[in-house]
Amino acid sequence: MTQASHSWKHALLLVLTALIWGCAFVAQSVGADYVGPYTFLAARYLIAFLVLLPIAHHRADASKRRASIKAGLFCGVSLFLGSLFQQIGIAYTTTAKSGFITAMYMIIVPLLSVFLGQRIKPKVWLAVAMSCIGLYLLCIHGTMSFSFGDAITLVCSLFFALHILIINHFVKQADPWTLSAVQLLVCGVLAAFFMPTEAPTPHALYLALPAVLYAGVLSSAAGYTLQTFGQQGLDPAVASLIMCLESVFSALAGWVFLHQTLTPIEIFGCILMFFAIVWIQLPEPQKKAVRSV
Repeated sequence: MTQASHSWKHALLLVLTALIWGCAFVAQSVGADYVGPYTFLAARYLIAFLVLLPIAHHRADASKRRASIKAGLFCGVSLFLGSLFQQIGIAYTTTAKSGFITAMYMIIVPLLSVFLGQRIKPKVWLAVAMSCIGLYLLCIHGTMSFSFGDAITLVCSLFFALHILIINHFVKQADPWTLSAVQLLVCGVLAAFFMPTEAPTPHALYLALPAVLYAGVLSSAAGYTLQTFGQQGLDPAVASLIMCLESVFSALAGWVFLHQTLTPIEIFGCILMFFAIVWIQLPEPQKKAVRSV
């Protein structure tokens, strides 16, 4: 397998991840009608852990167990904090602005990478700029003010960026199955700690069960495992760009399942983001060698 095809394979895994996460916004919207955010997070992550545990136990590389558990702990804490600040922030801002600001991890990841001594190609920065414009057209309508809720959501974006970089740091030495299972368990336990503040009832949990199952089995167990495998062959800045397609798929899922409309401007924003992702994956033309006489 060539380097280019290898890269496309991992990129497609992350596109599938973004598709699963984007559709999960519908499930989260439905689940939020019945249970609070911490209850929903605890249920989805613990269910995800239970689903993934037997697969991880069967397929895990035992020689990498210690590194995988360590990586899962770091990933779990950063993922939970990202989810926590997102849930707090969304109470003080709009869903559209929350989605836009959360996706700013596609800027934070390359910025942090530069501080860590990694060189980011100009092509990546240009793709980031195109994606930001596309995301703005998709999510923001009218003026863009900045509130307390937006600031809290920006903190969540920082933790999601750290989550991507932590995975990138450990992905070569850790087993993806074990890493994913451990981080889901950590998220579930930490979210369960906040559950008593919401006093969920069994009937509410029953009504939210279909949404929780989708978010747990697909969005969490499948999605975060696919993310780990997908990041194995990609630069973290490129990976963060691809995963931002989550916002596009969320809009498309709302259009298909919730009959929400998409304006021409929003459609153009989606196209611009897709173009940026495809363009960043295209191999750069090789410079022709100068023939000496």
